[in-house]
Amino acid sequence: MRPASDALIVIDVQNDFCPGGALAVEKGDQVVAPINAMIDDYPVRVLTQDWHPADHTSFATSHVGGEPFSLTRMPYGPQVLWPAHCVQGSAGAAFHPDLRTDPADLILRKGFRPGIDSYSAFFENDQSTPTGLQGYLRSRGVASLTLVGLATDFCVAWSALDAARLGFVVTVELTACRAIDLDGSLAGSLEQMRAAGVTLVGSG
Repeated sequence: MRPASDALIVIDVQNDFCPGGALAVEKGDQVVAPINAMIDDYPVRVLTQDWHPADHTSFATSHVGGEPFSLTRMPYGPQVLWPAHCVQGSAGAAFHPDLRTDPADLILRKGFRPGIDSYSAFFENDQSTPTGLQGYLRSRGVASLTLVGLATDFCVAWSALDAARLGFVVTVELTACRAIDLDGSLAGSLEQMRAAGVTLVGSG
């Protein structure tokens, strides 16, 4: 068991991000086994869950002529328009059936505000509206985080960068992550994480 100040943050290991899902990450289901093997080593365990209303503004279907994976501008900045995914209460929003969820101390749902997306586990995409995770971790005495899950170049990376900015010691275990890699986004996100002092372990 790791020190009491260590937490494992499992990002969005949900059906829609796994093969066959609405926004499938290639080999996304391969993160499940390594995460299951790691989870008992951490005294604090948090699972995040993308949890969108059906009319979420990040969905291409919410925009006339909107094309999936195109870029638009929102009041809070650039926003990729995604295929509708992880709709509240849907099978796609459920955790992968083989993921061990019982050990979780906290399940944090994000992206539930219709007008703003939420990649990071800590803030909405305006980078100022908090999810409450920082306060939870601080109240548990957590200082060091290991991040795993989906997808490396979006929700994992944004979470890692925010965590580093907030003063946590951050590691991303890449063997338990997989990426979308949209127009070179994986390489860019890895470089950003390194520059922010995030420790990258292994490869996805």
